[in-house]
Amino acid sequence: MKRIPISALFMGLLAVSWIAGNKTLSNAAQTPGGGAVSGQGKMKFRVLYTSDHLPPEAQKVLTGAHGGFAVDLRPGKGESYFALKGAGIIQISADLKKTRMLDTDGAMKNTNLHNAMFWQGKDGNSFLTFPGNEANKVFTTTVDGKLVHTLGTPEGGTDMGHPAATDYFSGRGNFIPTDVEQLDGLFYITTGYSNLDFVLTARILSTSPFKAAWHDLAFGGRGAGLGQLGTGHGITVPPGTKRIDVADRSNSEIDRYTRHGQYLSTLKMPLGSFPCDTFYLGKYSVVGSLHGPDRGKGAPIYIMENDQLISTIMPKEDLGLKNFQHIHNAVLRELGGKMYVIAQAWNPGDFAILEQVSN
Repeated sequence: MKRIPISALFMGLLAVSWIAGNKTLSNAAQTPGGGAVSGQGKMKFRVLYTSDHLPPEAQKVLTGAHGGFAVDLRPGKGESYFALKGAGIIQISADLKKTRMLDTDGAMKNTNLHNAMFWQGKDGNSFLTFPGNEANKVFTTTVDGKLVHTLGTPEGGTDMGHPAATDYFSGRGNFIPTDVEQLDGLFYITTGYSNLDFVLTARILSTSPFKAAWHDLAFGGRGAGLGQLGTGHGITVPPGTKRIDVADRSNSEIDRYTRHGQYLSTLKMPLGSFPCDTFYLGKYSVVGSLHGPDRGKGAPIYIMENDQLISTIMPKEDLGLKNFQHIHNAVLRELGGKMYVIAQAWNPGDFAILEQVSN
């Protein structure tokens, strides 16, 4: 038998000891083929793509990412969209394998677009709508990125449907849209970055040519009471419903309303989680969080099944995505019977696509 020098044996043991104690290594489970995994039960995920999957123009400005994703859920489609200040609108292919820049109007390209929404008009035309929190405007484009409408700050004296909202704009308050949804010909717009913190509405008058005007319906308002908002950050209409869900970030909850603004119920999230937005896919939903209950760790992505938390993904600690200290948005995709999460970090900005793994 070949003898191993004591010095070599010592160095080997030292290396093993260092690896075991190295705090930068993940405590996550490992897939049989290698690679970190995060999550529980049937909703465990690994990293499929990171930021180098994006076009060069997007990579250059990615650290400033402060937005969210829209998904075209029509049968036979599946493209996803988001925007980056200084680059423009990015399209992710339906199979997730490719990304490309869309030609973006200068009014949108050089300002922050805080989220994104895909929707179809009654005439079948498809659109993308982006809340511009810096520009104080809501932009609507075709799915090719052509700007077709800009909704600006309500003029003083406009009836917003609630005295507090009407008075706010009469006093020249700032319009700071953080997200937008469309339901039955109305835009529903959250304004959680302003002192107003109401959900405002605008009626879509026509889509060819595109026309919209402010509508007399506003609800929410800043506070911690039922139906009030701490920071109304993201807004979602679950597919197949007429319910309005608002991610109430600082109150760690999802507040739910009828399309008329009547408060329905509250879905409590883990205390301190600061949910930014929700995205629904069948019985599942995903919630990206600005923080987690433990501020010493990166923020979680929560996976829910019928409103019950079934998996907590920790992109920073478990998957080694060091920039994912804060999650600003996440959406779910299903391809070939497998789930995928497209996620975006904030401060610093980053991007990743996660793939579901089996045990």
